[in-house]
Amino acid sequence: MFEYMGDKISNAIKNIKGMGRITENNISEAIKEIRIALLEADVNYEVVKEFTKNVKDKALGMDVAKTLKPEELFIKLVKDELVKLLGEDYVPLEVDKKPTIIMLVGLQGSGKTTTCGKLANLVRKKNHKKPLLVACDIYRPAAINQLQEIGSSLNIPVFTKGKNNPREIVKESLEYAKENNLDYIIIDTAGRLHIDEELMTELADLKEITNPHEIILVIDAMMGQDAINVIKGFNEQLALTGAILTKMDGNTKGGVALSVRHLTNIPIKFVGDSEKLDGLSEFYPERMAERILDMGDILSIAEKAASVIDENEAEDIAKKMQRGKFDLEDFLRTMKQIKKLGPLENLLKLLPGARNVGLNNVKIDEKEMAHVEAIVLSMTPEERKHPEIIKATRKQRIAKGSGRTVQEVNRLLNQFDNMKDMMKKMTNGQMNLPF
Repeated sequence: MFEYMGDKISNAIKNIKGMGRITENNISEAIKEIRIALLEADVNYEVVKEFTKNVKDKALGMDVAKTLKPEELFIKLVKDELVKLLGEDYVPLEVDKKPTIIMLVGLQGSGKTTTCGKLANLVRKKNHKKPLLVACDIYRPAAINQLQEIGSSLNIPVFTKGKNNPREIVKESLEYAKENNLDYIIIDTAGRLHIDEELMTELADLKEITNPHEIILVIDAMMGQDAINVIKGFNEQLALTGAILTKMDGNTKGGVALSVRHLTNIPIKFVGDSEKLDGLSEFYPERMAERILDMGDILSIAEKAASVIDENEAEDIAKKMQRGKFDLEDFLRTMKQIKKLGPLENLLKLLPGARNVGLNNVKIDEKEMAHVEAIVLSMTPEERKHPEIIKATRKQRIAKGSGRTVQEVNRLLNQFDNMKDMMKKMTNGQMNLPF
C-alpha cells in the first residue's frame, strides 16, 4: 500500500537535494509533483489542496539551520503534515470495560465478518480477553456459517440463533456472555450494498439494546472517494467511534486513509494487512507516514516479533550462536519462529529504504522454505546436532525421505556451514560491517 504515492513524493523531494536554501522557485516543482501523487492515489481534492498549501507555507516560512540540508527540512515538513492528516495520535481500542461490547458495521463486501474474527483473535492475544462473536447478519447467505467457521478455527465461541430477529439475538447473547464469563462481545451486524433506511433502523435498535462501547465501521480501502460518503452516512446515524480499513495489502492506492480522519474526524483504529486471521494491525499515524516516505517501520516489526516469538527460546538460540554451538536443530527452531511472523516479504517492506533498494518487490517462495524444512526433518536428531557426520549414504537417505535431491541436501549443508562461519566472525568481531 502507498508504494506508488510514496515513490512519487520521495522523487519530488529528491529534486530539492543540493539546493542552498528553500525558495518558492525550487520547491514549486516538488509541490506540484506531490499534489499529482496524492490526487492519483485517490486523496480527496480539498485535502490535497490544504496539505500542499500547508507544506509550502511552512517551508517558505522557515530558515534552514546550518546543521540541516534543505531536503531534510522539507522531508520533515512533509512527514509532519502527513501525520497530522492521518490523525496525529494513535487512538486505542476500548478494552477496559467488563464486558466490553463492540459493534462492527459496514456495507456488504467490506470484509466485516472476517474482521470480527481478526479483532477477536487480536484482543485475546494482546489483551488476554475472552471474546464472544455474535452472528447478527441474518440476511447475507452463509454469513452465519462463515462466522462459525472463523470461530471454530480460532477456538472462539460464536453465539447464533439462526435467522431469528437480530434484536433478540443480541439480548440473548449478553446473557450468554455473562453466564459463560466472556468479557469481550463482538457483534457482526448486517450489511447492504448501499445505506438504506431499513438497515439503519436495525443498527440503531441494536445500539440502543446493547449500549456498545465502540461502534466501528469496516470499510474497503479500495472504495476510493466514495468511502467518505459511506463513513459520513453511518456516522450521522450511529456516531461511530472508529474505522477499520480492510484490503490494505491489495492494490489499493491508499488515498482513503489520508482523507478519512481529516474529513470525518473518525479515527482509523486498525488496517487489515493480510487475509489471514492475524492480519490486523493497529493504526499509528506517525508509523504510517514513515512507511509512505520509505522511512521504514521498525517498531511494528519489533511488536510483531514480540507477539509471536518465544523470548526464552530466542535467547537460548542467540547464546548458542555466540558460543558457536548453533546446529541444525536450532536452525529448525529458528525457521519455525520466523514462520510465525507471516510472509517475510511483508516484513522486508517495513525496513527503512526498502523501496529504494527494491526490497518491496522481493518475492520469497514459501515452498522453498518448506523444502528446506522437509530436508532437516528427514535427518535424525544426531545428524541435526552433528551435521558433519552426514556423508554420501546419509545424504541419499535424507533426500529420499524429504522428496528432494541430493544436490539440494548438499546446498543446504553448504549454506548452513557458511552461515555458521559468518556467525563466528560476527561474534569475534572479525567482520567488516558497512556501518
